[in-house]
Amino acid sequence: MELLQSHNLSIFQWVAVFLAAFILGFSKSGIKGIGIIIILILAFVFGEKASTGILLPMLISADIIAVSYYNRHTQWRFIKKLMPSMVIGVLVGVWVGDAISELLFKRIMAIIIIGSVGIMWFFEKRKTNAIPQNKVFSNSAGFLAGFSTMIGNLAGPISNIYFLAMRLPKNEFIGTAAWLFFIINVFKLPFHFFVWKTVTKESLALNLILVPAVVIGFFLGARLVKLISNVNYRRFIIIVTALGGIIMLLR
Repeated sequence: MELLQSHNLSIFQWVAVFLAAFILGFSKSGIKGIGIIIILILAFVFGEKASTGILLPMLISADIIAVSYYNRHTQWRFIKKLMPSMVIGVLVGVWVGDAISELLFKRIMAIIIIGSVGIMWFFEKRKTNAIPQNKVFSNSAGFLAGFSTMIGNLAGPISNIYFLAMRLPKNEFIGTAAWLFFIINVFKLPFHFFVWKTVTKESLALNLILVPAVVIGFFLGARLVKLISNVNYRRFIIIVTALGGIIMLLR
């Protein structure tokens, strides 16, 4: 209780944090794009940089559920393409995030989100269904995803661009993203512990009581995913991601 009280949260902030945990589970079930809402809520409550350490252990717990549920749909060839450049992006993000101010940190998060939406919209509106095969595209997507996931747990919009461009069906999209993020989030954890020091015993105590909300959100979201068509799923991702980026930029 002393560890939890150290956060000095009001009743409204506690409600907001539990809502964020519920939405996290919902998003990991495959309702992509709404993950931006989680980042916004936690950034408002804890601050942009500190919120990344609060969120990461919850992301890992949700990733474990997601990889168990969608494992059979995973397309490992896409993970192998993205992972090397993602690791480099994470390492660059560790250095940049440790060197910049909180305000610049927030602005970078917002720019990444809005820029991602523009690229997603471009790929959705292009007249060709050809799938990009060149290494420049996959390496660029991997690096930006790694950098943005370290800066603000914002790899979602970048990976959405890549998987939308690959024309992955709904379940393959979710299953592949689940394993990709589980691997990269575990890789990020030591940097949050020992370099940024954003994961602490106080933040882990908070994570522990939020896990049930994550689990409930996941299984409710998984039921909803089954009702959404592939076309509407893609449109939903773009719209919600755009709104989140604009809100963060104007904050």
